[in-house]
Amino acid sequence: MTPPSDALFFTLAFAVYLAALVAFLVRGVTRRDAFGAIGVAALAVGAALQTVALLVRWKLSGHLPLSLMHEYASVMSWMAAICLAVLVARTRRCEIGSYATPLIIAIMAIASLLPKEISRQLVPALQSYWLYIHVSMAALAEGAFALSCALAIVYLVKAGRRTTPAAELARLDALNHRVISLAYPLFTLGALFAGAIWAYKAWGTFWSWDPKEVGSLIIWLFYTGYLHARYQRGWKGKRAAVLAIIGFAMVILSFVGNLFLGGQHAYG
Repeated sequence: MTPPSDALFFTLAFAVYLAALVAFLVRGVTRRDAFGAIGVAALAVGAALQTVALLVRWKLSGHLPLSLMHEYASVMSWMAAICLAVLVARTRRCEIGSYATPLIIAIMAIASLLPKEISRQLVPALQSYWLYIHVSMAALAEGAFALSCALAIVYLVKAGRRTTPAAELARLDALNHRVISLAYPLFTLGALFAGAIWAYKAWGTFWSWDPKEVGSLIIWLFYTGYLHARYQRGWKGKRAAVLAIIGFAMVILSFVGNLFLGGQHAYG
């Protein structure tokens, strides 16, 4: 009997995330907390299925599934799902799930369209433990940036309603700030510092103006500007929310751009 492939568990996770989205949307309409609990449980089950998919792929390839663009997108959506499940469970703000789950589903959809053939032999540039540090931390940070984008959308939707209390908006704004504040150092250490060390190990230079490197630098500078605007200029509320959305849009553009621009990071 042929053992199940990682694609099976990936597909099951995708279906469960769709169920989670339905549960969150129904909760938004009915205001019944039971549907919110179902949504959180579905996120947890989906993340567990994705975990199995990644472990199966790891076993089949003999190395951590972090070398292809398909694998990176899968890990990013997995990280985002875990962060979302924890956030909704702790804050009981199920409306976040209605906006964040579609982003997770979209990232998984992108991953499903990318080349996913398993290779047992990595190219020499990828045979480094710095790769795993670099990619895993960057994926975790970008998963959190996806969550901050969803929080920003929730903020703008609620800010458009005159009945939303100012205290509720302030809590959402602070929560978004906290998520970005946690993601920023992860991105700094993972995407930039660990990436530069890996680049030196692989290509003999810390920086080569590769399209992906430039994209990561632009994203880092943007979120640096976001934090500077909050701390030094007092930017909060709508302006900060718009910046959070633009920031994640840049993350997606950098990811998609790597598929077309090529460069030293174009491994599949």
